[in-house]
Amino acid sequence: MSEDAVSPPVTAEAVDVLIIGAGPAGLVAADHLSAAGHSVVVCDRMPSPARKFLLAGRGGLNLTHSEPIDAFLTRYGPAAAHLEPAIRAFDPTALRAYAADLGQETFVGSSGRVFPKAMKASPMLRALLAQLGERGVRFVARAAWLGFDGPSISRLRLGDGSERRFQAGATLLALGGASWPRLGGTGDWVAPLAAEGVAVRPLRPSNCGFVVGWSDVFADKFAGTPLKRIAVRHGTMSLRGEAMISRTGIEGGAIYALSSALRDTLEREGTATLHIDLRPDSDAATLAAKLDRPHGKQSRSTFLRKALGLAPVEIALLRECAAGAVSPADVAARIKSLPVTVTATAGMERAISSAGGVDWSALGADFSLTVRPDVFVAGEMIDWEAPTGGYLLQACFATGLAAARGMAARLASRDAAS
Repeated sequence: MSEDAVSPPVTAEAVDVLIIGAGPAGLVAADHLSAAGHSVVVCDRMPSPARKFLLAGRGGLNLTHSEPIDAFLTRYGPAAAHLEPAIRAFDPTALRAYAADLGQETFVGSSGRVFPKAMKASPMLRALLAQLGERGVRFVARAAWLGFDGPSISRLRLGDGSERRFQAGATLLALGGASWPRLGGTGDWVAPLAAEGVAVRPLRPSNCGFVVGWSDVFADKFAGTPLKRIAVRHGTMSLRGEAMISRTGIEGGAIYALSSALRDTLEREGTATLHIDLRPDSDAATLAAKLDRPHGKQSRSTFLRKALGLAPVEIALLRECAAGAVSPADVAARIKSLPVTVTATAGMERAISSAGGVDWSALGADFSLTVRPDVFVAGEMIDWEAPTGGYLLQACFATGLAAARGMAARLASRDAAS
């Protein structure tokens, strides 16, 4: 090969701050650091920023929750102690004030959830991006992170297949988990970090639906049908809410709230049982008394509909999951605790979020990597999970800001030493 045919080496562009991932964690970090006067470059593999954030706002952006902070923190389960300093430093009240500063006033809904009055994500995102633009923050789109190339240098593959390198005083990885990969969170950062010796726990679906072996007749007729005003239980966890029958299983808010417990049981035992209370406002004795009446010439379905007000999908569920229940007492018991066997999670491509990620043992208190103190991590890349209700976005914003403060302190130390 001639000397002229050899590709020239890719040089690294020097920047103060490199942020990889343009979701809530990355953008709030860019906001904080650019406000402090640092030059910031934000890279994202998608053509435009915050694709998943925009999807979250499609049905009304649930930004955070209004419950007392001590109760709020319990929603993060085993990760609560690790997240507590960041969330207390940027709590739901602070996040609402941040949104207001961007021109997005918020309100508390009847469930305690907090929403912007606009009921969507795009106005808040536009205001934040405009603010970043005014401060000179640069965005590089269609740039997929490939890993590190020596001290302080990150490699990225651009949309045209070429590579670009940045050498940064401080780098933030805010690449998200692995849920909704078509929006950018593919989880392909795991291998480069593992190669650096960073402990990463396996990425698993969270706030997800589950696979159920419905009969073809049931699936064909009721896929897309909601189950309203039910209660669900698995193990010691129970709550009221709604669910949705899917072609291959069951999903919806009530199911998402139990997803971590169901998923963990699946991993241990291969299957898990979800119990559905179709009439949470009535006890079994009352239901049995209503069923212990003459049917006359009514079909079983008609009798159940008239006696208890069961919807067609609920009657069909009883046939699917409680075919052996015949006596009024047995049918009433199944209505109060209908066992549904789930055999798998519905898959990462439809999960709202993911569990697993960078282990807390790999991070310092300032969210820096112990093996690379100039690299910080925030958001869903870290090993935590939470239910829907505003807890996911709150932790993403809070860890993004906490990491940005750690980055600012590192840059200040660098400047003081030079």
